[in-house]
Parts: sequence; C-alpha cells; structure tokens
Amino acid sequence: MAEAVAPSTDARNKLYPDAAAALDGLVADGQTLAVGGFGLCGIPEALIAALRDSGAKELTVISNNAGVDGFGLGLLLETRQIRKMVSSYVGENKEFERQFLAGELELEFNPQGTLAERLRAGGAGIPAFFTRTGYGTVVAEGKETRQFGEHHYVMETALTADLALVKAWKADRAGNLVFRKTARNFNPACATAGRVCVAEVEEVVETGALDPDHVHLPGIYVDRIVHNPTPEKRIEQRIVREA
Repeated sequence: MAEAVAPSTDARNKLYPDAAAALDGLVADGQTLAVGGFGLCGIPEALIAALRDSGAKELTVISNNAGVDGFGLGLLLETRQIRKMVSSYVGENKEFERQFLAGELELEFNPQGTLAERLRAGGAGIPAFFTRTGYGTVVAEGKETRQFGEHHYVMETALTADLALVKAWKADRAGNLVFRKTARNFNPACATAGRVCVAEVEEVVETGALDPDHVHLPGIYVDRIVHNPTPEKRIEQRIVREA
C-alpha cells in the first residue's frame, strides 16, 4: 500500500484553498482510491481534475462507474493513470471499453448493492459478509460459499482505500457534511472506507452553524475540505419529451 502523509489534526478548520492544495502530500503512485458519485451525480469534479494533474499512476479506483469520456474519472482513463477499476457499471465510457477489451485495464465487477455494502463494511471495520446476490453465477467464482437455512450465500470481503475523494453539498470548517438528495449516493460509504478523506463541497459555513440532526457524515471521517461553489454538474444523458 502506498505511503501517504498523515492528515491534519486541526479539527477547527479543515478548509484548503483549492483542490491541488487539498491533495498535496496525500497522493502517490499505486494507491487505492474510493471515489464517490453515481454516474455524473455527486462526483468530486475538481478533486478528480487535480488528481489527474498530480500525475499519480498505477491507481486502483473503487467507484460505482468510471464517468464518461472526457469528464469525471474518464479524465484519468484518458491519461492512463488507472490500472484497475472496482465498479458496478461502466457502460457510458468508450475509452474504458477499449482499454478493458484490449487487456490494458483490470476490472473487478460487483453487483451494485454488493459494492455499496463492501464499502460500508470497510468503513465499519467488518472484514467480510455473506450475501445471496451472485450465488450460482460468475460473481461467486473463487469465493467461499455457505448455506444458512435453506439459502446459499457468497462471502464478499470489505473494501478500504488509502484515500477517499467525495462530494458534498455543504460543510462546516470542522468537516461535518450535508449531502443533497441523490448526490449522497456512494459518497458516505466511500468517505468512511478511506484512511484519509478529502471532501469537495459547494457551500462552507462556520463550525456550529449546521444543525447536528441534519449532518449526514460527521467531521471525524473528513480530513480536508475544498470549496468548489460552481461545479459543472454535467448531465450524463439528457432526455427530453418530444412535443
């Protein structure tokens, strides 16, 4: 596992001036990263671009999907910085398809719920769990299976990462996060599964300004914050009704 600098211990202010500064000292070749988002919804756009600019390579990226050509994690595929993807859905990226079929990119496919639970288990310190999903299919090949009652289950191992990159709607300076609707998706699970977590947020408020009952992810899981008030928020597939 690649070395990374220990996160800041300043609980009062975890805000960094830009995405490059927020990643400074944290990124290294050969790391495993957990990146939040679902399609292009709730992805840490600025942090992904800064990761590309860092030049780090041979990365393993755990993410539901791989963005699209030219945006999101697709940027890292274009620069050949990703060695392996651990994903659920990859159907929107032509370069991903090309690299995978050419044997240039490793891929570990996961049923979507299994991927979510593997990340959650990693953040909770649970090394493995049993699920009925995938039993009797290629998903179960090479894995331990067991029968409980009348059903058969597949053992899946937890996922953890050297670094988690997530996107939230709002944060205070201590790193407490609030997500917005479906943009929450995989972000909390990725954050807890990462040894170090950097969050990209649209709004920053003073510590104490958030109602504790409205906090979705406590600041103890978040090490650094970067403010990106105007994300691009591309639409993956724009579909309109004909007149």
